Amino acid sequence: MAGSPGKVFVTGANGFIGRAFCAQLRRTGVSFVGAVRASSAEDASPELVALGDFAAVEWEPLLAGVDVVVHLAGRAHLPLGAADAVTPYVVGNVHVTRRIAEAAVRAGVRRIVFASSVKVYGDASPPGRPFGPGDVPAPHGVYGRSKAEGESTLRTICGENGVGAAVLRLPLVYGPGVRGNFRALLKAVANERRLPLAGIRNRRSLIYLGNAVSAFEAALHSTELDGQTLPVADAETVSTSELVYRLARELRVRTRFFRVPASLLRGASTLVGRRADALRLLGSLEVDARRFRELAHWAPPHSLDEGLAATAAWWRMRDAL
Repeated sequence: MAGSPGKVFVTGANGFIGRAFCAQLRRTGVSFVGAVRASSAEDASPELVALGDFAAVEWEPLLAGVDVVVHLAGRAHLPLGAADAVTPYVVGNVHVTRRIAEAAVRAGVRRIVFASSVKVYGDASPPGRPFGPGDVPAPHGVYGRSKAEGESTLRTICGENGVGAAVLRLPLVYGPGVRGNFRALLKAVANERRLPLAGIRNRRSLIYLGNAVSAFEAALHSTELDGQTLPVADAETVSTSELVYRLARELRVRTRFFRVPASLLRGASTLVGRRADALRLLGSLEVDARRFRELAHWAPPHSLDEGLAATAAWWRMRDAL
C-alpha cells in the first residue's frame, strides 16, 4: 500500500457510491475534487463542481494537477420503456470515458480507477463456477456491452500512453439509500409480500456500499492494480431466497415464501416481458474476487449481515419519518 495518492478527481461524486466515497476521502484528509452533473442543497460542498452534460465537458483544464481519476459516473438506468436504447449507454459509458481518458493523458494524470460491472461477463454465471479475471467478456444487454467497450477504450488509451488503469467490476451494490432492483426487493420484503422464491438455490455476488467504498480506497493507493481488470464483491455469496430471509430478519418482519418451479417462473416472466427481472431473481451471477484482495491487500471490512443490517436500519428510519 502506497502513501498519499495525491490529488484525486472523482466523477459521479453525488451518485450512490460517489457520495459515500467522497465522504471517506474527506474523513481521511485526501485532497479531491468531485464532479457532478448538477448540484443540490444536499450536495453543497466546496469540493464539488457542477459541470452539466459530461459528454460536453472540456475535461483537460479540470484535470490539471490531478494525480488519480476515480471514474464512477456512468449510465446504468434509463426511464421505463427505454431500457434497450443504445445511444445513452454508449454516450455515458464509452464516449465520456474516452474523453476523460484522453484529457487525463494530456493533463499528466498518473492513474485512472474505473468502476465497471460484472454484467460485462454476462447475465448469468455457470452453476458452481464463479466468473473470474480470466473469463472472456460476453455481455448480453446494452448496458453490459457499453461497460465492456468503456473498459476496452480506457485500457487502450492508458496502455498506449503510460497511464496506470485499474478496472473494478462490481456486482449489485446495496446499502442505505439503495435504489433500483434491490430497493424494490427491500420494499416487497418490508411489506411482507408473498414471494415465489421457496427452493431457489442460485448464487449471487453482492457488494455492500461500505465495502465498495473501501475497495475503491484500496485501489486509489495500490499501483499493483494498474493494468488489471478484476471483479470485487462481498466475501459471502447468497441465494435470492436466503437474501430475502436475512433481509426479513433485519427488518423484523415475516418471510412469506411459496414454491413455484423455476422453469414455470421463467416462462411466465417471458410472456409478460419481464424475463430480465426473472433472471436476476432466479439465475446465478457469482464472481471470484480473490485476485483483487491479493493485489490490493484488501479484505471486505463488513460482512453480508452487517451490510443488510445497515440497509434495513436505514429503511426503518426512512419509514418512520
